[in-house]
Amino acid sequence: MARAILHFDLDAFYCAVEELYDDSLVGIPFAVGGDAGNRGVVASCSYAARMYGVRSAMPMGQAKRLCPELKAIPARHNLYGEHSREVMDKLHNLTPLVEQLSIDEAFLDVTGLKGGGEAIARELQQQIRGELSLPCSIGVASNKLLAKTANNIGKSRDKKPEPPCSIEIVLEGKEAAYLAELPIRELWGVGVKTAEHLHSLNILTIGDIAAQTQQFMMHHFGKSGYDMWRRAQGIDNRPVEPEREAKSVSKETTFTTDVMDADELRRVLRKLAEGVGSRLRKNDLSGSTIKLKLRYEDFSTITRQTTLPHPTYDDRVITDQALKLFASHWRKGTPVRLIGVGVSNLENAVRQLGLWETEETKRSRKLQSALDDLRDKFGDIPISRAQDMKKKRKKP
Repeated sequence: MARAILHFDLDAFYCAVEELYDDSLVGIPFAVGGDAGNRGVVASCSYAARMYGVRSAMPMGQAKRLCPELKAIPARHNLYGEHSREVMDKLHNLTPLVEQLSIDEAFLDVTGLKGGGEAIARELQQQIRGELSLPCSIGVASNKLLAKTANNIGKSRDKKPEPPCSIEIVLEGKEAAYLAELPIRELWGVGVKTAEHLHSLNILTIGDIAAQTQQFMMHHFGKSGYDMWRRAQGIDNRPVEPEREAKSVSKETTFTTDVMDADELRRVLRKLAEGVGSRLRKNDLSGSTIKLKLRYEDFSTITRQTTLPHPTYDDRVITDQALKLFASHWRKGTPVRLIGVGVSNLENAVRQLGLWETEETKRSRKLQSALDDLRDKFGDIPISRAQDMKKKRKKP
């Protein structure tokens, strides 16, 4: 099976987060970073600022000279970290094979997942935009080298003052051809001095590198010449290397219009809890801490949690605890922008079954397994237990 690797990158992440809390920043040139008078540096800049030549790592004073109307705002790293964790949780919920490179960048291995790399990339981009209101760009290829390169190229093609939100695809078997016309600086590992040496040899494109013999490249560049030649062919067998075990499983949704109806919020909460339970079971996990997350119309966010005496992956237990938290902590009538349910303090479910499982929980587990199979087969359709339907039925 051909590999499907995504390179995921949030567009101007710090700026995108700041725009969530101050919509007057949208569309104007601004930069996050230190003060110009104190030798501050641009940590991130909006795409409107980039139209003036402003770039990350540039001294803020120089940025102000390039763009006199540039608005500089101080960085809020704790806030960026919170939003980054939300994004990375979404990626880990898609696949356990996530290699986080930085606060706003990661590789994902989605090989074998339903739909294929391109469809998954488009769905993921829509999810991050729709549920977290953050723009992102994605490169899709058969290896990490091409996925990263594709994302860089896709983003660079868009010269507008808005985030690119690009998706660039490299078809399987076309890796070398995709790279061939690109300038040598687009090849991973080629720095300024190496580029100067290559230019002196009349090697100007990645295709020019690929056209050389291995012996020629090693003669001029040593072992790195061989590595360069392989990369120019589009060869990269490195695996996506996850750096963390799952610490929690969560699902959340952002409403198109803020919701203040209690029944609707409880309905969504039940659906999210069932999704969390299903994901736990599929990964042979259970957890003892149930968490509720609420984000209000002004973007203020609260999280509340409760810890059970024993770990669970039971939909009903997760739902009941989430609803209790909701009843205790939602300010009645307050519009809700986002609602989420999570389970943490995870353990191996198989190991725990022998310790805590009763005949009743065995029956429940078998029923939930059957419901999971039905949802996998027929999609996200409403499926309920008969006893739950009896509870909902009103008396005449």
